[in-house]
Amino acid sequence: MYRTVASAPTRGGLPTDSGDSVVDLDQIPRWSDAEQRSYLEHENADPSFFNSKFPDPLTSPSAAESSGNGLVSRFPVDHEINSKIYLWRGNPWNLEVDAVVNSTNENLDEAHSSPGLHAATGPGLAEECATLGGCRTGMAKVTNAYDLPARRVIHTVGPKYAVKYHTAAENALSHCYRSCLELLIENRLQSIAMGCIYTEAKNYPREPAAHVAIRTVRRFLEKQKDKITAVVFCTTTSTDTEIYKRLLPLYFPRDIHEEEVALSKLPADVGDENGETIIDERKIRIKPLPKKNIPKPTQAPVIDLPVSDVGLARRNSSYLDSYLDPAFMSLIKDPDERRKEQWEKTAQAQSGWNCAKMLGFGDLGGPPLSAAEEYSLHSRYLSKANTLNLSEIAEMKIVYRGGVDSEGRPVMVVVGAHFLLRCLDLERFVHYVVKEFEPLIQKPFTIVYFHSAASLQMQPDLGWMRRLQQILGRKHQRNLHAIYVLHPTFGLKAAIFALQLFVDNVAWKKVVYVDRLLQLFRYVPREQLTIPDFVFQHDLEVNGGKGLIVDPRTKYVYQRP
Repeated sequence: MYRTVASAPTRGGLPTDSGDSVVDLDQIPRWSDAEQRSYLEHENADPSFFNSKFPDPLTSPSAAESSGNGLVSRFPVDHEINSKIYLWRGNPWNLEVDAVVNSTNENLDEAHSSPGLHAATGPGLAEECATLGGCRTGMAKVTNAYDLPARRVIHTVGPKYAVKYHTAAENALSHCYRSCLELLIENRLQSIAMGCIYTEAKNYPREPAAHVAIRTVRRFLEKQKDKITAVVFCTTTSTDTEIYKRLLPLYFPRDIHEEEVALSKLPADVGDENGETIIDERKIRIKPLPKKNIPKPTQAPVIDLPVSDVGLARRNSSYLDSYLDPAFMSLIKDPDERRKEQWEKTAQAQSGWNCAKMLGFGDLGGPPLSAAEEYSLHSRYLSKANTLNLSEIAEMKIVYRGGVDSEGRPVMVVVGAHFLLRCLDLERFVHYVVKEFEPLIQKPFTIVYFHSAASLQMQPDLGWMRRLQQILGRKHQRNLHAIYVLHPTFGLKAAIFALQLFVDNVAWKKVVYVDRLLQLFRYVPREQLTIPDFVFQHDLEVNGGKGLIVDPRTKYVYQRP
């Protein structure tokens, strides 16, 4: 399929007019060659190559200023490493190297592979990829190259990019390049051509990704330069070529001048020894043992002990105990003491539980949860809720977002009559509540509860309410401003009193009983609420329509003149 180029019809490593020509590494100038710099700066015929958005750091006015600042370069000049770096404009499929890199998805599909690869290799590559069982993000797998001039194809899966998970995506991309280079060495290969693993379909910004690619290769070559002879960075667009042209001098400086300029141009975080982003919060900190002035023990008479008793005598020594940090040791309680405290908490909780159960308020047993236990419980429920499809719960309109109250706090609406206990999966409902409340509980918020006609439906007991409150966590209790209860009944007031008595005396003290809709609108404006029709009807029935006029079209409530 390919023919070798006998002469040198390529210019500066660019492919010839014949798209199926084999290009040898000898025809591509090294990054360290002088003609590479002059070619990149002067001989490229593409007018879009020089892009005003990408100023050349080596011609920046601040270059001279940074030469005397006394800083130590994190990427010093290394001519041996530079001699292994190539920059090639074009696809790597017609390069005669030991391995080429294919950017693909986790299923190794042909449709998501690098453009032109499967057409160049023939059908054998797709058949072999189907037997590999996929590939995880950040990892790499190797196959035969079939009709390519290369010997192997290394497949890797780049990460999807989101600003929120920038560090994770950056480290996953770094692992892609490192995995490809590790596979190269494992298969006793020495040269590799690498295209841009970060694809536009995965929204990875081009320039930050190029930083990751170049610095990861640099760090890897610093450790394994004896086992790799060539790394070819392949670009297919003028934009990518321009980016690599600007960034390569920062990580592979060819002289002292470029090294000095790189000091002021490199980003603040250039990763660790592997090129991965450093996260200070995740570092392991090891402190030395505290040094104490230990009085020298008095010499005891030497007594001959049996060999089996020597270890016991050393174990009873107080010498090592003097080095133990009392503050650290105080955190570790004896298992029997922890079990005893747990029993005491349970017994204390049961003293009020029996009374609540006798009054018909439900099972309030179990010890109270600590702040750490509530946080862990809330995190587990929220994590699972984000993976579930809870559309059937949302359609029931039991809990939904309203507008804001009179002071601008967000409002969550709860409709008691929609809570159909007999046909509702309570566990899925809890997951839905946790998911809906999560954006609100980060700051002060308000709850509006419509109890209109809810007394006709079965309601959950206080034990379930206690469990729900534990799952929502203490942030929910702290940021809750008020619970406005419309059309309360005597039974509801008794239940809330029990909640104040047996469950929580803080959150349930914030309940405000509202008998009329007009009274509710003093706290939450009418236009900020989506109110079911039966609530208006119930309000007229309960209050006799005295002083009220309801617009049948807009359901707006007016004061009777």
